[in-house]
Amino acid sequence: MFYNAMGLILADNKKISLGELTVPRALSAIPFAGRFRIIDFMLSNMVNSGIKNVGVLTLNKYKSLMDHLGTGAAWSLDRKNDGLHILPPYVNSEATGINGDEELAGVLDFLRTSRATYVIVANSNIVLNTTFDDMISAHEKSGADLTIMYNRDSTKYGNPCYILDTDNDGFVKDMLFNPQKASSNKSSLGIICLRRDMLVDIISKQMSHGLTHFGIHSMVKMFDELKVYAYEYQGTVLRINSVQGYFNSSMSLLDETVRNDLFWSGDPIYTKVKDEAPTLYFDNADAKNSIISDGCRIYGNVEDSIIFRSVTISKNTTIKNCIVMQDVHISENCHLENVILDKNSFVRPGVRLVGHRDYPVVIGKGAGI
Repeated sequence: MFYNAMGLILADNKKISLGELTVPRALSAIPFAGRFRIIDFMLSNMVNSGIKNVGVLTLNKYKSLMDHLGTGAAWSLDRKNDGLHILPPYVNSEATGINGDEELAGVLDFLRTSRATYVIVANSNIVLNTTFDDMISAHEKSGADLTIMYNRDSTKYGNPCYILDTDNDGFVKDMLFNPQKASSNKSSLGIICLRRDMLVDIISKQMSHGLTHFGIHSMVKMFDELKVYAYEYQGTVLRINSVQGYFNSSMSLLDETVRNDLFWSGDPIYTKVKDEAPTLYFDNADAKNSIISDGCRIYGNVEDSIIFRSVTISKNTTIKNCIVMQDVHISENCHLENVILDKNSFVRPGVRLVGHRDYPVVIGKGAGI
């Protein structure tokens, strides 16, 4: 069922840092699953829900994100009306910057130019494949002012996390941030639904009180004055909350059940198309239980790893439990285990680098070791 809704994705999260991985780019632009970026999942979910007007709120380091999103053509959002809108700081003249209001001013301007009834606002650190029809329907039936999506994985993926405490009717009566002892296993997914005009009123009120940060959970905290309903999502969810969370979420894709739930059980996940030749596997090359993208040249051994596009793995080299991003060159006679190699990095001959599954070694973008 189609609902008259618009979307807003928050490309950054001030409470989440992935170390070297977020130095050159926004959180939502981190490469994931061999050929995607994290934002591809939430953006595809909105498009698959029939949403044709999507804004992406950026704060800093958004060049990589802009290069990836482009005009939105990969998601059919290159339109004469509505479409994809990137909202960087100082996107309009209302943002003076004197009080740090550039973030809220850009969101407010985007909302006012639309006629949609509802807004889906989502953080970009969540990987799932869904549509928002059922959530909007539940929101209407509950009579709530705001509805937040959650699942029951509690603190499975580590901090930061928000735990929701609800009454018997499903309305939020408390919310805890990184509690030592959780009173509930209902963990917020950072996705909310509310009426567009109500969101405009909330933001206008925040600006008039000198508040400058636009956050999903800051609105959920208003459960004393708003009716906040909690909607449960029961499908597969991966959270990118930390380097460890990114590594574990990536490695979980090697599980066929998880992979099928995210890519084959629902609507397609779209991304920017890049035409590459098929991967070449040379004599003595060996690959086991790995996701290997196109354009690679494999001379060595790859096991339980995720290899992005245009990666070269040389002779007598073993890659195990690793994430190797685009355009990485790994020389001969190397052994890498539990390592994340960012784009355009290279490994010199004979290097041995072994991390721990819970503490993977991270090599930054363009670095050489």
